[in-house]
Amino acid sequence: MKTIIICGGKGERLREETEFKPKPLVEIGGKPILYHIMKIYGHYGYKDFILALGYKGFLIKDYFLHLAEMANNFTMKLGPRSKISYYEQEKMEDWTVTFVDTGLETLSGGRVSRAKEFIGKDQDFFYTYGDGLSDVNIREVFDFHKKMGKAVTIVGINPTSPFGILDVKDNIARSFKEKPTLDGITNGGFWVCSRKVFDYITDDESCQFEDDPLKTIAAEGQLAVFHHKGYWDCMDTYKHVSRLNKVWSNGQAPWKVWK
Repeated sequence: MKTIIICGGKGERLREETEFKPKPLVEIGGKPILYHIMKIYGHYGYKDFILALGYKGFLIKDYFLHLAEMANNFTMKLGPRSKISYYEQEKMEDWTVTFVDTGLETLSGGRVSRAKEFIGKDQDFFYTYGDGLSDVNIREVFDFHKKMGKAVTIVGINPTSPFGILDVKDNIARSFKEKPTLDGITNGGFWVCSRKVFDYITDDESCQFEDDPLKTIAAEGQLAVFHHKGYWDCMDTYKHVSRLNKVWSNGQAPWKVWK
């Protein structure tokens, strides 16, 4: 079972970081947020990843190509028979990672469609973004998806208001809640898709998965929603980066489901 992670956006609301690196490589606790996302899936046994690359994708390739060298002390023998010897080698993740260049300007539906050939012929697959974190149980989401039997399952979350909310009657505030959890359910960015999804998307770079394809899927009754009431957060701005790093440094990161 493979997991497609969208890693192609420019992250324009995070230009302090993404001027020089793709958004999935922005670090939390000294590791790229992409690493944290992959650790979440890996914890539940899903260790086969497809990275749909775009903006500065070569840096993501470079990160993984040199991961062992960056994590360990080593001696390098130069010359025609070059060799690297590692000392006290740190245990590396047992992941399989496929790197797919899906275009600089391609939107999410086009990126998923362009990764189609790297997914098993009759396999369902996971799909997520390179900037969201959660303590959602991925295996439970998959079991729910199989039970519902729909083309797509989306993890729905109750968003937190970015502002404080006043309850007002007759021009008098009866209560005030600082950034409360809202009642509506929104896209949490963690998906399970059957092969049916390719009937709704194309490899055109303008195909946005969350636009017409998802509207059609929902209208046809093919969209199941797994309501997650636990932790969820995303990294859209530098303020979010600072917040996530603070949570991590305090040892209270809810998304760290692995040991």
